[in-house]
Amino acid sequence: MDRRAFLALLASGVVTLPRPADAQPAGRVYRLGILAPTTAPSPSEQNIAVILIPKALREMGYAPDRDLAVDARYADNRLDRLPALARELVQLRVDVIVAIGSAAVRATMAATQTIPIVFYGNFDPVAAGLVKSLAKPEGNVTGVLIAPAGTLAGKKLELLKAAVPGAVRIAFLAPADPGIRAQVQETQQAATALGIRLTVTEVQAADYERAFTTLTAERPEALFVAAHTFFVRDRKRIIDLAAKHRLPAMYEWPEHVQDGGLMSYGSSLAGTTSRLAVYVDRLFKGARPADLPVEQPAEFQLVINLRTARALGLAIPPALIARADRVIE
Repeated sequence: MDRRAFLALLASGVVTLPRPADAQPAGRVYRLGILAPTTAPSPSEQNIAVILIPKALREMGYAPDRDLAVDARYADNRLDRLPALARELVQLRVDVIVAIGSAAVRATMAATQTIPIVFYGNFDPVAAGLVKSLAKPEGNVTGVLIAPAGTLAGKKLELLKAAVPGAVRIAFLAPADPGIRAQVQETQQAATALGIRLTVTEVQAADYERAFTTLTAERPEALFVAAHTFFVRDRKRIIDLAAKHRLPAMYEWPEHVQDGGLMSYGSSLAGTTSRLAVYVDRLFKGARPADLPVEQPAEFQLVINLRTARALGLAIPPALIARADRVIE
């Protein structure tokens, strides 16, 4: 995270700095369950929620093998496996479950009505029927959202159009997840307003090569990558294929741009996972999920990679560069 974004997050309360006094009392081991629809991260993977959440807890004073145990379950991109994995976590009698993505939340809610659940994702939890309201979620569920009031899809598409002014055909890369429908609809509405022809291509069984073959057949002038945990986990493959097909692309996180993607707009992965860790800590210590409002980010970053733009032969308009919170030269 760049210094300006970090200071903004700090000022807004999104980043909670660890304090030595926060070290946990001896004798109690807290068990955190994590349910993710993706595959398990590789040893080299760092910028992913399932890694950053335990890391944030360690920075708050929790120590593995002393007062923190983490039980993670991964569905290997098969959403139908989530219910059984959620039941496994319940049987382990974990203290809190972090559910990543709406499908994982539904599976966990079906498995327990007593263990606190903290969701993390880019969806409308009220419209999805997961909570009664953001201010008063009720039940055993609360969470931290990646984007407020929708999925930011409209704003992202507007910025992508500004980066590629001549684009009239834009491809939308979507995961095979029913929970993505609201994001697709929001993007389609924005495309209509901008006079853009949007073609949606769904990635089946993590076959990105086939998906790119399908979407490039429509001869798009730019690519919009949906915000989804699958695409965070597989971002390197997507970025490489976008470069291969010379497609300027909009991504979800600054980490995508650091890894070679063209641009991103949204909240901070480090900031949102830090807030989620704060919620886990409060639930460990006896807070009720119903008393913790669903948290929404307040700070957003536009990040542009000019090295990638040059490799694509794309001249980013100076006015857009001036709007960026961070520019990678």
